Amino acid sequence: MSAFRTSTFLLFISATLTLAQDPGYRDMDARREQAPASAAVPTGNIARSAAMLNSMNDLDDSQVIQSGDRISMRVVEDRREPQQMLVGATGEVYAPHIGLVKAEGRTCRQLAYEVKRRLEQNYYNTATVVVAIDLQRQDDPNARIRYGSSEIDFFTVYGQVLRQGKYELPQDEDITISQAILRAGGFAQFANPQKVKLVRKTPQGNKTIVINLDSIMRQGNLDYDVYIRSNDVLIVDEKKINF
Repeated sequence: MSAFRTSTFLLFISATLTLAQDPGYRDMDARREQAPASAAVPTGNIARSAAMLNSMNDLDDSQVIQSGDRISMRVVEDRREPQQMLVGATGEVYAPHIGLVKAEGRTCRQLAYEVKRRLEQNYYNTATVVVAIDLQRQDDPNARIRYGSSEIDFFTVYGQVLRQGKYELPQDEDITISQAILRAGGFAQFANPQKVKLVRKTPQGNKTIVINLDSIMRQGNLDYDVYIRSNDVLIVDEKKINF
């Protein structure tokens, strides 16, 4: 081996040993193995969430909302962050200011225009509503929709409220009696809020208590605002009127 080749070979060996002793050195294979995994790609239509939309003309009008979808809704005039909500087993969501509205079977644009119509009846001269599907049911492992199952929890409201009926009891939050009345549209004109009956099934039979919701909702006595449980029935009587 010539003196030039010997010198070059020794320089190569020296450089290799120096790199190998460098704690910051990793060969190409090691770098490949330790490279961080790329972030998971979001599913659904998160890129078009309600936070990124400002015009109703941009709303999707092709994909139908289903029970179990997570959607976001925003009223632009409110100047607030979008409200994300789960479409319940009844197909309804709780829209800002107006309460329950049917979402299942509608597109984002159709739902937005329905909410807009109802807002403009009582709350706004002009309302701009944006709706987007954040996660579809099959993409969301946490969706707690149990079709055809007796495990679905409900409460029922009868009497002097704007919308009598059976309501799904949310699985991820507690609902008080006053909140249950609001979900039923609030008291009707001739309701007696001072004597609202709560009927609850117990092992000893049905128990009925009378609650003064006027004291809770007007005077702020929240200690008496008890939580709703599965199968509870609320009965709002009509107040007596003397002519």
